[in-house]
Amino acid sequence: MAEISAALVRELREKSGAGMMDCKKALTETNGNVEEAIDWLRKKGLAAAAKKAGRVAAEGLVGVATNGTKGAIVEINAETDFVARNEQFQAMVRNITEIALKGTDSVDALKTAQYDNANTVEGEITRLIATIGENMNLRRTQSLSVSQGVISSYIHNATAPGLGKIGVLVALESAAPADKLNELGKKIAMHIAAANPLALTVEEVDPTALERERTVLIEQARATGRPEEIIQKMVEGRVRKFYEEVVLLEQTFVLDGQSRVSDVVDQASKELGSPIKLAGYVKYTLGEGIEKEESDFAAEVAAQASGTR
Repeated sequence: MAEISAALVRELREKSGAGMMDCKKALTETNGNVEEAIDWLRKKGLAAAAKKAGRVAAEGLVGVATNGTKGAIVEINAETDFVARNEQFQAMVRNITEIALKGTDSVDALKTAQYDNANTVEGEITRLIATIGENMNLRRTQSLSVSQGVISSYIHNATAPGLGKIGVLVALESAAPADKLNELGKKIAMHIAAANPLALTVEEVDPTALERERTVLIEQARATGRPEEIIQKMVEGRVRKFYEEVVLLEQTFVLDGQSRVSDVVDQASKELGSPIKLAGYVKYTLGEGIEKEESDFAAEVAAQASGTR
């Protein structure tokens, strides 16, 4: 059986919101698997429903750039938030995002793209590492495009124009005026930043995630002691509720708190006199899914002090 360390219990507690003893029991029951332990807690009604995105554990910047029917988003990490406020670093992230906008839709392709007359993108990152003295990493990039319409963007709590910790791109296909589409696209991008959808449509929901959710819901429903046919109806109702929580087009639009996102798009189509299709989106949250080594600052200071005696 895996050793259940205090750090593992703390991680589960932070992700689930459950009590310490419940977390320890859940980890014991699941042999130290945190994700299975979250499901175990949920089945017992001890944890909040919802998968939480990975904690932001890396610094740097997310950059977005758009040009009419094209858009690109890039994440470049650094060791400290101090670097994210450095004008040289900001300029580099902005420039690399503009390079990505030209059509380099993979990290490898972007790294080998020409940055300036002297360096490739990878070479420029290496140069700045030497200049600033912190490790940096081009972590990911993605682009969106439409044949007709716009790619809109939004940066939440922008550090500088087009740069911040949360970036969103939204693709709208339509013959409607670009300025009106951009207004709609920015609102939807703001919604995405707040609501964190997992898929654009019901059909695009990850089957593994859906099956995992259904398993938890069945266990919760059976705990009520009701007949099997009632349980099935309860589960189907809760699955529909799950879709409303995680599917972009099914979510309640955060800007009015009433309409579904799909209804907002339909209403805009009527007002602008042209069909509008929400064709895609991308959301990057800085550092999501990266584990950051925790340090005990007081212990470090004490160790350094003892070493100087």
